[in-house]
Amino acid sequence: MKVHDALNEQIKNEFYASYLYLAMVAYFDEKHLDGFAHWMRMQNAEEVAHAMKLFDHLTDIGGRVVLQAIDQPPSTFKSPLEVMRLALAHEQHVTEKIHELYGVAVEERDYATQVLLQWFVTEQVEEEKSVGDIVGRLELAGDSPEALLLIDQELASRIPE
Repeated sequence: MKVHDALNEQIKNEFYASYLYLAMVAYFDEKHLDGFAHWMRMQNAEEVAHAMKLFDHLTDIGGRVVLQAIDQPPSTFKSPLEVMRLALAHEQHVTEKIHELYGVAVEERDYATQVLLQWFVTEQVEEEKSVGDIVGRLELAGDSPEALLLIDQELASRIPE
């Protein structure tokens, strides 16, 4: 079924997001920005949970999970701002993919998948806002190491949802 193939593709996309955020954790760890690293570790865990939500749904509706190869994420970054801009662009890409998947579910009249995907649509609004807010703060901070450390401290306080 077309929707099953699209769900498998999105499972891959969610695992790639997890992998991308792990690459960002490594960068922030190298830079001793523990708050940013903590925030990205939580993003990684969320992406794995998203993939598993789709995985479980696909099996629940009688589909077959077919795990696909995950591309290697970038491993070098120029700055925390570049990392967060990349994270925002990635979340925007994920939003597009969720919308495309929703369209397939509508086309296939798969109402159960549409209901599940409504949660993802809402989640993506939240994801884009949270990353966009960090990008905005980093842009305001400019080249101030003091401001960067304040943002790092703030991100360290993130708690799981």
